[in-house]
Amino acid sequence: MELILERIAKRKTYTIGHLYIAQEINDSDKEGHPGLGQPLTEGLQICDTLEPTWRDYEHGAYKVKGRSAIPEGRYAVVISYSPKFGAWLPILLGVPKFEGIRIHAGNTAKDTEGCILVGRNQRVGEVLDSRKWLNKLKQKIVEAKDRGEAVWITIK
Repeated sequence: MELILERIAKRKTYTIGHLYIAQEINDSDKEGHPGLGQPLTEGLQICDTLEPTWRDYEHGAYKVKGRSAIPEGRYAVVISYSPKFGAWLPILLGVPKFEGIRIHAGNTAKDTEGCILVGRNQRVGEVLDSRKWLNKLKQKIVEAKDRGEAVWITIK
């Protein structure tokens, strides 16, 4: 399963994104889609995301632990036990200079130290109903793992 996090609002104190599950389009479904004849991917939006401040990593910025968003890239996702949160949570592996970055519940940038919060962006700079959306995301990841699929996230 491929998750896609597309950042849509990069603000001074927070970053808002949309989280999708990528879905390949079958040849029979390509009618009317641009790029006919090329492999196409569409996404099913799961929820919104909230991260700390985005930094322009491509032009020399660097991730500051607890204060900045994850660098763009593609990372493996697994679920492991978090002693800090006392729960089984998704974790991104292979983030440069970090052992792992969690996806967890929270509502504002103050609730994250560099992790991805999930929910619905219905208030400026916040995500709501975070626990509900975290549980839905965990369920999708577990279902993919049960099917023998690796789970990846591409952050744009």
